[in-house]
Amino acid sequence: MSHTPLLTDLLRKKRDGESLQPDEIRHFIAGVADDTIPDYQVGAMLMAVFLRGLDDGELGVWADAMVHSGDVLDLSGIDRPKVDKHSTGGVGDKISLCLAPAVAACGVAVPMISGRGLGHSGGTLDKLEAIPGFRVDLPSDRFIELVDQLGLCLIGQTARLAPADRRLYALRDVTATVESIPLIASSIMSKKLAEGIDALVLDCKVGRGAFMKTVEQARALGEAIRVIGRAAGKRVSVLLTEMDAPIGQAVGNATEVAEAIAVLRGGGPADTRELTVRLGAEMLVLAGVVEQQTEGATRIEAALDGGAGLALFGRVVEAQGGDPRVIDDPDAVLPQAPERLDITASVAGVVTAVDALAVGHAGLALGAGRARKEDQIDHAAGIDILARVGDRVEVGQVVARLRHRGRGADDAADQVRDAFTIATGEQPARAPGSRIIEELR
Repeated sequence: MSHTPLLTDLLRKKRDGESLQPDEIRHFIAGVADDTIPDYQVGAMLMAVFLRGLDDGELGVWADAMVHSGDVLDLSGIDRPKVDKHSTGGVGDKISLCLAPAVAACGVAVPMISGRGLGHSGGTLDKLEAIPGFRVDLPSDRFIELVDQLGLCLIGQTARLAPADRRLYALRDVTATVESIPLIASSIMSKKLAEGIDALVLDCKVGRGAFMKTVEQARALGEAIRVIGRAAGKRVSVLLTEMDAPIGQAVGNATEVAEAIAVLRGGGPADTRELTVRLGAEMLVLAGVVEQQTEGATRIEAALDGGAGLALFGRVVEAQGGDPRVIDDPDAVLPQAPERLDITASVAGVVTAVDALAVGHAGLALGAGRARKEDQIDHAAGIDILARVGDRVEVGQVVARLRHRGRGADDAADQVRDAFTIATGEQPARAPGSRIIEELR
């Protein structure tokens, strides 16, 4: 069956700013998924959507059609409420690694299907694969089994989950339509809704190291995510969180796993813990386990401080083929880079900024990330941020440390030096504020 005559009419409608009917949208997405619509027409539709947008009705149908372009996991046999969290990506964002076990330890099922890092933004799957033996490629039936047994499993997207998204995602990259809010929102939600979840918390990053540079952009994405959630009958909350400076101290893969384990032990940097607690509390509220954020925060803190989240993470690591000793001695189990390079302060003063984007690019230079999808990750490479925003530093004090194997060390060192802004003078050190900017419910 040729899609050309009908597709030309649909392209003309959307080009001219008209709304597409549900059956027209479903016809288009089906043709995307089965490759019966050629790339040039798919690209033309993406550009029409980029320029004209999708209204709320179109957006809900578009995302639903993407969800049902492939398999939708059936988690109905799992008694616990099923809630996931998604982050739009940032630098040092290891929150899923400590958040998911803590939430699961509170009685919520967390079926987490995550992605890989690309560019300056890290990926949860790459961090998990820093743990020797850890498998993120489990089949769907094993994924469901572990979510049922343990309350948590962390894997990558399978070929049959939202296949239309895979093609649209690739074409957005080559048609200059990546920034479209409706296309970003439907891409995120198509994969998350295909997990069979009841609710979702979106951590929408804002700032230098985020895809969304302004609060207005992030708010627009959050509202689009909530439109899709309502259309699907799912509960969705959105937290806008600051991403000007790296999260925590660790940027890399193995080093971020170690920091997440520190949080699961009741420690870790204050901002890493804050995001874990606040996002976890919101997940518990959406799950119906608690009524108020404050109660949810208390439950998550207990799971961190009491060791329940850590113990569950160890069980998940073992069930997915990883070395469970990582929770007891991360440095002995995780890969370690053989070289260290210290970055020192050239002036005395107070750190007023650490540019997350520059640090992310430095990590990329060291091999901690990938510029192209086919690039290989060095799980041991990374950066330790030893002076945080608000800290007072002296001349010669180590503000950051590179972990590397020689690759890109000089370039990375220059980028990390440039990332630090130090205000000279006698002003006192100050405690950094909350990373939570706004909540959308």
